[in-house]
Amino acid sequence: MNRILVINPGSTSTKIAVFEDEKLIVSEEVSHSPEELDKYEKLMDQIDLRRDEIKSFIEKYGYKITDFNAIAARGGVLPPLESGTYRVTKEMVDFLKNKTKIEHASNLAAVIGWELAENNIPVFITDPVSVDEFIPESRISGIPEIERKSLYHALNMKSVARKASKELNKKYEECNFVIAHLGGGISIGAQRKGKMIDVNNANDEGPFSPERTGELPVGDLAKLAFSGKYEKRELKKRYIGKGGLVAYLGTNDLRVAMKKAEHDEYAKKVVEAMAYQIAKEIGGMAAVLKGEVDAIIITGGMARNDDFIDMIRQRISKIALIMLYPGSFEMEALAEGALRVLNNEEKAKDWKM
Repeated sequence: MNRILVINPGSTSTKIAVFEDEKLIVSEEVSHSPEELDKYEKLMDQIDLRRDEIKSFIEKYGYKITDFNAIAARGGVLPPLESGTYRVTKEMVDFLKNKTKIEHASNLAAVIGWELAENNIPVFITDPVSVDEFIPESRISGIPEIERKSLYHALNMKSVARKASKELNKKYEECNFVIAHLGGGISIGAQRKGKMIDVNNANDEGPFSPERTGELPVGDLAKLAFSGKYEKRELKKRYIGKGGLVAYLGTNDLRVAMKKAEHDEYAKKVVEAMAYQIAKEIGGMAAVLKGEVDAIIITGGMARNDDFIDMIRQRISKIALIMLYPGSFEMEALAEGALRVLNNEEKAKDWKM
């Protein structure tokens, strides 16, 4: 029996779980309010906060770090790499702490896992957000100095794609899916024959989300950037962390926003606009697949809200079958990735710059 500690920091929460082989033993999700996180200038400054919460979880359930055979951590924003499970190394930790150019909550996981393990047990990541399977035309942005990047919720999106292909009685490598991960950030991608050939970067593109602006009018953004109204850090927080739903309605919780929308026309308009933008992006990814779509898969935390999903469904139902996988399957996917290595079913990959 292999016991695995799984850690998955998100933009607004830290998920922690213990698996014994494929069986989930215990799990918790620690939520973080915008006010709690706002005092940290950089995401990496949250290491102590998140690590201490994980330590408290371990002690609460009577474990010691040496009781685990491995730590499975969510993969961060590394240079583009192929899908798979990787060993966390000192070099990877240094890159995520000091060299990665994109701030993302997932960057914290391998760093925290490495510190917790203290070289006593192995630490793994599986399918980090920088898994890159783009086709050449997906990389063209419209300005030569800027290339579009493959950054998305790869772990959960690939996990639900495997579940959907099994449900359709088709091989994973034979299916075409439009996959929408709806969480604190939104990733919507076109997966062709097992490869994610295009996807919006949830930090810079696509629909606005509970706390991110998504794609913005570039001319107006440039004016704002040079207006002198904001420092660089302040402006960045406006579009990652303080943008989207929270900017309009003061909450990053869709449930609260939906409740407001029941009696507030402005809130209703904002919520409907987010659903509209999501549906528009799904339609665009269906075009990437030339209309050959086995199913549209909707996953993530917002997929639990039936009324919100109905707003999206009204606009996309004629495109293809819609399959819902509410919530996230990232924790089990991380555990399974580490378990495959521990059971010698798969060889861990060595990460190199």
